[in-house]
Formats: sequence, structure tokens, C-alpha cells
Amino acid sequence: MTIEFRHLRYIIAVAEEGHITRAAARLGMAQPPLSRHIKAIEQEINIQLFRRVPRGVELTDAGRAFIDGARATFANLDRALEFARRTARGEEGRISVAFASSTAIHPLVPRVIREFREAFPQVAVTLDEGIPPRLIEDIANDRLDIAFLRPNSAELERLVYHPLLKEPLVAALPEGHALARDQARAVPLNRLSNEAFVVNSRDAGVAIRDVIFAACHAAGFSPRIGQEAPRMMSTLALVAAGIGISIVPASLQQMNISGVVYRRLTGSPLLKVTLNLASRRGDASAVVRQFVSLVRRRAKDYPGV
Repeated sequence: MTIEFRHLRYIIAVAEEGHITRAAARLGMAQPPLSRHIKAIEQEINIQLFRRVPRGVELTDAGRAFIDGARATFANLDRALEFARRTARGEEGRISVAFASSTAIHPLVPRVIREFREAFPQVAVTLDEGIPPRLIEDIANDRLDIAFLRPNSAELERLVYHPLLKEPLVAALPEGHALARDQARAVPLNRLSNEAFVVNSRDAGVAIRDVIFAACHAAGFSPRIGQEAPRMMSTLALVAAGIGISIVPASLQQMNISGVVYRRLTGSPLLKVTLNLASRRGDASAVVRQFVSLVRRRAKDYPGV
């Protein structure tokens, strides 16, 4: 005979009722089969669990030790089942979230990370930042769960891109630049045709770079690259240093970098860039599904910056 969970339930019921007939009624079975099961269990483990008393049965010392272990077993099982249910609902577990430097400043990103951590305190959230090509490879190779990225022409088949919103692009100009003097006036894109551009290097990702070049071509000129920068923050630093001008997502205006002013752009319908959430295709993680769902809901509050 093998001790099963149902046998533990029999023993717990008899111990709590102190009477085999009442325990049998509680378990929804007849008294004789329950008596046989208890006797068979005692024989199997070679321990007397119960002794007869005038009004029923009571636990022996060995029985009390056994019953404590049986209750602990069920308590552990209940905890394991609850943990499994919470994990299946995406309320337990872990998730690794990353962002490219051009997306980290958008107000949607810190908002959803904060809300997710508040809504799912039992989920461990790890954060990272990197250049888009590395983040894409990390997601595809199971080193990262999800990332906020701009669209990338080198998409991998294993990734799913969830478009969240379209963000306008603005001109980032050195303080004192002639085109920055009128704060209220937007700058026509073709007015930048003679400027030296500071752009992200191709190694840092081509998403915004490609959009800028396409918009400039649509406005009738090819941008002259004065300097390449490894990240968006260094792009703005180079603009502040007077190396050239740049075109950046409007959310970066929140950086308030000394020496840089921002102006709206006109003259091309292409002056917008998409913010995406990238995840692994076929990822079965309920935590990832919860995160994606929250981000997509909150993104509706940001039609643009």
C-alpha cells in the first residue's frame, strides 16, 4: 500500500472528529471502509496512530507527530498551488525590461514600469538600457524579455513588435542658433539643408536615423553628417557644444540640457517616429502578457508628445 493524499485526509478527519463514524460522514463515505483504510495505513507504516477511548478514538503520541506532518504537507501543497495559480495569472515570477536611450525619457516608459511594480509586487522586475541591435539580440536569445524600441528594419522573425504611439520629431539646436531665436515659430525642414547634422551612429540603431534621412529627402535635400554619436544623450551633448544640429523625438525636450533649444518642424509628413514594445514571438510567460497588456492600455493616453 502506498500512502496517498486521500489517506492523509482520512487520518486528519478522524483526528479532528475524534470518532470514525463522524469522520466517515464528513468524508462522504461509509464507516467500515474508513476503518479498514486507517488500519491498513497503520500496518503499512508500522505505527499505531489512534487508540480507542469510550467515546471514539484519540491520537497516540506517534499519531500527533504524524498529524502535524500531514497538516504541514497540505499547507505546503496549498501554498504551492496558490503560487502556481498566481504564476499562471502573471502575478508571480520575474520579468526583464529594457529600453533604448531614445525611448527611456518618454513619459509612458517610467509610468508603466511604476504601475506594473505597484500592481504586481510579487513579480521581480529588472531593468536595463542598451543600443537597439543588442536589445533585439538579447530578446531573441532569451536573455531579455521585453524592450521599448523604435522601429528597426532589421527585425528578427522571433520578435513581435507592438506599436504603441507615434511621436513627433523636433529640431535640437545649439543655443543662440539663428533658427532658435523665434520661440513661437516652427522651423521648415528644408531650412536645415545647409546645417551639419549630429546623428546616431549606425551601430547604435538605425530607426530614427532612417526616419530623419527619409524626411530630409522628401523635403528635397540630403542631410550633411557633421558628427556621429553612439547614443541619443551624447547627440544632445554634441549639439550643446555647437558641433551641429539634430532631429530628435519630442519627448527628449524634457531633458532640459543646457545649451540646447528645441523647435517644432514642418515640411514633411514623415517627421514622426513610432515607439514600439518588442517581445519574443511565442513567449508563453503570463508575466510578459500582463506587462504588454498594461503598456498597450496606457499608451492610449499618449497620442503624441
